[in-house]
Amino acid sequence: ENRGLLSDQMQPLSLMRERMMQGDATGQQLCTHAIGDRGIAMILDLYAEVVTAHGAADRRLRIEHAQHVAAKDFQRFADLQVIASVQPYHAIDDGRFAEARIGRDRSSRTYAFRSFLDHGVRLALGTDWEVAPLDPLQTVYAAVTRATLDGKNPGGWFPEQKLTLPETIEAYTMGSAYAEFQDNEKGSITVGKLADLVLLSDDLFTIAPEKIRTAHVLKTIVGGKLVFDAQA
Repeated sequence: ENRGLLSDQMQPLSLMRERMMQGDATGQQLCTHAIGDRGIAMILDLYAEVVTAHGAADRRLRIEHAQHVAAKDFQRFADLQVIASVQPYHAIDDGRFAEARIGRDRSSRTYAFRSFLDHGVRLALGTDWEVAPLDPLQTVYAAVTRATLDGKNPGGWFPEQKLTLPETIEAYTMGSAYAEFQDNEKGSITVGKLADLVLLSDDLFTIAPEKIRTAHVLKTIVGGKLVFDAQA
């Protein structure tokens, strides 16, 4: 029966509603940190009020973390076109103790990447650094394997929530670029976009998933210029 706490900015709720309404009215993108089924539901309620008040628009509303989602709210994410900005590394970290804290039922809907995709929700992947490692390959490994850090879930913690590697790469590149209105500038290797890319030591699409986290960067190119060379 424990409950989380609303941040100071959410108290009173009427003030947060006013902030969101004003921000949306001036064309600002609304991105809100929410963890917990009740907190997420409250933010979706507020987003729904904004959409109702101001009408349809390309808002790209986001909820950061989007952990511990109530079953009814996956469809609301889709209906409101809210982006789930998630950090897969937390699944293999928190998966060591989450069930003891929030129970198996809620845990089945935490870091629920597959459920989001199945409902047509856009995903944007990130690291949540400094809370989690900055290395993006750890994020890819976590999304694909969901193998907890304690080694007790080699087949994946709630493996039905795994992403495929193509889905992971898509969400980490184009998904994240879309989430910040920069999908015309980056997110894919396309003529006219920023020439920012890396050359990896291994082909992630052919190696065993458990080896993804040991792959490393050989070269980094930013703006078409080589800025890192492991052999230099």
